Amino acid sequence: MAKQRLKLKIKGSQTLGGSISAPPSKAYTHRFMVAASLSQDESIIENPLLCDDTIATMRAILSLGASIKADDDRLYIQGSWEPRTPRGIVDCGASGTTLRFMTAVFSLAKGRTVLTGDASLQRRPMEPLLKALGELGIRCRSLRGDGYAPIEVLGGTLRGGRASIVGDVSSQFISGLLLALPKASEASVLNVTTELESESYVKMTMKVLGRHGVRIKASRNLRRFSIPGNQCYSGIHERVPGDFSSSAFLLSAAAITGSRIEVRGLDLGSLQADMAILEFLKEMGALIEKGDGFVRVNGIEGGPFLRSIRADVRNCPDLAPVMAVLGCFAKGRTIIEGMGRLRFKESDRIRTIQELAKMGAHIEELEDRLIIHGPAELKGAIIDSYGDHRIAMACAMAALGAKGLTVIDGIECIRKSYPSFLQDLRSLGVEFLVEQ
Repeated sequence: MAKQRLKLKIKGSQTLGGSISAPPSKAYTHRFMVAASLSQDESIIENPLLCDDTIATMRAILSLGASIKADDDRLYIQGSWEPRTPRGIVDCGASGTTLRFMTAVFSLAKGRTVLTGDASLQRRPMEPLLKALGELGIRCRSLRGDGYAPIEVLGGTLRGGRASIVGDVSSQFISGLLLALPKASEASVLNVTTELESESYVKMTMKVLGRHGVRIKASRNLRRFSIPGNQCYSGIHERVPGDFSSSAFLLSAAAITGSRIEVRGLDLGSLQADMAILEFLKEMGALIEKGDGFVRVNGIEGGPFLRSIRADVRNCPDLAPVMAVLGCFAKGRTIIEGMGRLRFKESDRIRTIQELAKMGAHIEELEDRLIIHGPAELKGAIIDSYGDHRIAMACAMAALGAKGLTVIDGIECIRKSYPSFLQDLRSLGVEFLVEQ
C-alpha cells in the first residue's frame, strides 16, 4: 500500500530555541539488532530507534528465526540457534543497510532467500557484495542480472576463506560480511582493495560485535580483517546512543537562525562519523558548547553570516545535504567534496540538493562535489523531496532561514530515519502545517 503523500508548509524567519533529546542512532540500532539475532542468548536493547529502516531490519531478522518483544523503551531479542530461510520474499523497504547486512547474514541460512525493496533500493549497488560472497562459497545473484536487487541467496554454505571487497562504494558491504563471517565454518580473511570510505561505520560494527564476544582482528588501516570461524555470539544489554546524523539538522538550525538549541543524549565519545558536524559548525563560526551528554549551539559569532569552508564528507556523506544548506548562509564559496557515493543514495543527492536553487541558492554541481556561493537570500518555494529523508529535512532547515512560505512535497519520507522530526521542530518553537 502506497504511503500517503504529505506536504510541509513552513514559514521562514522564525525565532526558535530550546532543549530536546536526540533521536536514537539508526546505525547502532541496525547493528545491535542484527548481531542480537545471531546470538543464542537473549539480548536487551534500550532506546532503540523505531523508524521505517530499522523496522525493515526487524522484519528481516524475524524472517531469519529471531523473536522480538517490545516493552516500554526496550527490545528483547532472542536469536535463532540455526538461521532459517524465510517463507516469503524479504522486503527491505528503502533500507540499504538492511539489504546489505541481511544479504550477507542470510548466507548462513540453508536454502533460498530473495531480498528486495522499493524502487530507490533497487538502484543501489550490490555487485561487490555478491562477488565477495561468491568467493566465500555462496551462490548468489541479482535476479535481473544488473547487480541490483532483487537478490537471490542460496545459503547454508558460507565456508569462509579469502575474499576481496572494494571500500569506496559502500562500507555496508564490509559490515555485512563482518556480521556473518564469524559464523562461517572456517576462518576468513577479508581484504579491502581500495581506500575505505566511511570507516567509522566499520569500526562501529566491530565495536558492536566485540560486545557480543566476537573476535575480529583488523589491520591498523582497516584494509585487512582476520575472522575466526564457528564463533558464538553472546547476549548483550546495551543502550542506543543519540544520533548525530539526525541531530545535525537541529544543531544547524540554530546556526542558520542565530538561535540557542541544546540536544541531549549525544555521546561525544561515539564512533558516529556524523559527529563531524560539530567541527564543521565550529569552523563556520557557530558558537558550540559541549557538556556531559549534551551539545548546545548558541548562534554564531560575529554574525550575521556563517563563514564558508571546505568540507570533505567522504567519511560522513549523510552530512552533505545539511552542509549544502549551511553553505547558503555562509559568506564566500563553500566547497563540499568527497560526495561521489551520494549519487547512489535514496536519490542522487548531488542532483536533488539542487532543489535549493528554487529558493535562490547558487550551487555548482560537479562530478563529486558541490560549490555553494553564499550568502544567498533564500525565498520560499515549492520543493520536491524526491522521497529522500535527508533532502526533505535539509530543505526544511533552509526554509527556516528563508523569506516567505516554503512547501516541501513528500515530507512523509522523514519516517525513514527520524519519525519525530516535526514533533521536535514544534517543541523548538517552529510553526508549520502538514497537509495532504
